[in-house]
Amino acid sequence: MPTGVGIVGAGPGVAALHLPTLARLSGRFEVVHISDGGSGRAAGLAERVGARASSGIDELLADDRVEVVVLCSPPAEHAAQILAAVAAGKRAVLCEKPLATTAEDAASVIDACRAAGTALLVGTNHFYDPAWGRARHHLTAGGRPVCAISLTLALPPNGRYHEVVTELAVPAPAPGRGGPDLSVPQIAAAVVRQLLTGLAVHDLPMVRDLAPEIEEVVFARAVAPLGFAVGYVASGIPVRLATVMLPEGADALWRLHITTDVDRVEVSFPPAFVHAGSATVRVTSQDGTITTYPTVSEDGYLAEWRAMADLLDGHGVVEYDELLDDARYALRLAESAAELILQGAGS
Repeated sequence: MPTGVGIVGAGPGVAALHLPTLARLSGRFEVVHISDGGSGRAAGLAERVGARASSGIDELLADDRVEVVVLCSPPAEHAAQILAAVAAGKRAVLCEKPLATTAEDAASVIDACRAAGTALLVGTNHFYDPAWGRARHHLTAGGRPVCAISLTLALPPNGRYHEVVTELAVPAPAPGRGGPDLSVPQIAAAVVRQLLTGLAVHDLPMVRDLAPEIEEVVFARAVAPLGFAVGYVASGIPVRLATVMLPEGADALWRLHITTDVDRVEVSFPPAFVHAGSATVRVTSQDGTITTYPTVSEDGYLAEWRAMADLLDGHGVVEYDELLDDARYALRLAESAAELILQGAGS
């Protein structure tokens, strides 16, 4: 019998990502309940899959058919909702990024899940993408030291990501302006913090896998119309993160570069909201030889749900400490970058 899934949130991520993915795993999971925050969108999505719809989280948590809770709600609500799911006795929680918005909340969530034996998975789909496994294997097998890491994102306008900065406690843009006023340090710092914890967090677990100890944030700045550039040193490795959302809607680019002393590994991820299979891995050696690893039809979204199935079936172990360290890494980076901007030393 399929495991019942309840989804908190009814935005485009649910419609375009989780529902199609779970449909591919219909023999293992069944969406039985979808709730929204009052928008009314849950009813339409629930009708598509024959599920119950509600508003808020209480009815969903009281639904005995719901064994796995999926949190696609605003980040500020994640920690409290995870704790509520644990208190309701749910077997598992899949939380979209980020796990929490403070290190204290992240620790509380991990402690509660560990004590209750609640399976917890954070939806860092790029980390679960089979391509990352191949790239990591290449780096491990080669045994060469990582010399530099860079992450580059150029994204078309996307409501999901623009919503990341809608929770900012800063003044609204002036009439006629297309985005926040990044000349104000408080606004620039808040934008960079929110984008690091809401967008770059997709890939920071991979970066932390290679460069786990943040030593110094060297530069941080907000980039118009909406983006950031951050450079830091972790475990002796220089790391550069650059993101911008272009108003003309350029083709999406989402690329991770890892440079060793003998080659460069490039991982190119498909655009968001697209089920186009795994990312592409290309390795360029010192002599110019290029090796491209074959892609597979399974993407990170499907892989993370297979990982959830393994946890429920006892074939996997919840890495509570790793999840907490991932959360702390992202939050420390975001806070340090924001502080650098506020001090006027960001550039």
